Amino acid sequence: MENGIVSSSRTDDNKLNIEKWKAKNPGKLDTDSNDYEGSCQEGSEPGISLQYMRRNVKRDIMEKVVEAIFLLCALVGVVSVAAIIVFVFVKGTRPFVGADAYSLRDFLTGTVWAPGNGVYGIFYMITASILSTAGAILIGVPVGVLTAVFIAEVAPEGIVKIVKPAIEILAGIPSVLYGAFGLGVVVPMIMKVTPQVQGQSLLAVIIVLSIMILPTIVSLSESAIRAVPKAYREASLGIGASKVQTIFKVVLPAAKSGVLSATVLGIGRAIGETMAVMMIAGNPTAGMPESIWSMVRPLTTNIAMEMSYASGRQSEMLFATGVVLFLFIMMVNMTLIKLTQKAGEK
Repeated sequence: MENGIVSSSRTDDNKLNIEKWKAKNPGKLDTDSNDYEGSCQEGSEPGISLQYMRRNVKRDIMEKVVEAIFLLCALVGVVSVAAIIVFVFVKGTRPFVGADAYSLRDFLTGTVWAPGNGVYGIFYMITASILSTAGAILIGVPVGVLTAVFIAEVAPEGIVKIVKPAIEILAGIPSVLYGAFGLGVVVPMIMKVTPQVQGQSLLAVIIVLSIMILPTIVSLSESAIRAVPKAYREASLGIGASKVQTIFKVVLPAAKSGVLSATVLGIGRAIGETMAVMMIAGNPTAGMPESIWSMVRPLTTNIAMEMSYASGRQSEMLFATGVVLFLFIMMVNMTLIKLTQKAGEK
């Protein structure tokens, strides 16, 4: 083993060690490699260097092992996503192929969901999902961004210590409690002003979703705003701009990439939310929403309500609903990611 190590003196590191050893032993400049090997065995400085080289081999092996573990962890996520996509698409496309295939057109354009009668239409569910998400964005994004501006730029430190933890607590509240809040507070308030009999409606869904996406938008937008260099603010104030002008003309444009990223994640939660929405939406089996007072049945609630007992064609149609939901989310996210990238380039 030691002869093998000494033979590695042809490497650059070992040659350097030999030169150092010869410099410290000028009387032995003509010694051969055997003298050097002997000095290694006696524990002289070149021997210590070779021990260090042995430790480097162990370190390299350990790094390879750690890298393999990292790769394995990454593959777990990739394989899981791929498996979910394949499973959902295989199950979701099955009812539209074969001798007894259901009409894809009727499925996507229908406004009645009646599994007992063999009728499966989800267009009114797609509409409900789009309207509820759009409403949550219109309310939640401005409120979230302005709250982030207040925390990062305006509020005194004492106020920040109160507001910021309160926002963070919102992120930890379970969805079912949001639904209970909506059912116990929002719905009764709507019943006082709605022309309809019930308070469960599109408006209730929009209000609750707007509250639910606030923590994501506020926390990420605040981080993006605080990341803007202080020199930008100083330069703006130095040329006579007010603090409000600096915030809206300098700080927010500089942080727009991070703000858009926060919006993307907030929209993702709004689209995918199920439990809270199911409790306050009304979930009709037919009918397009005509106003904010109408009951709605988003795609997510349709799957959650029936999947536990569905079988046969009904189960396959629920998976098909999941495929539509997946494609809808992908289109929205890809569009927003493109906008975010363009904003970052500017």
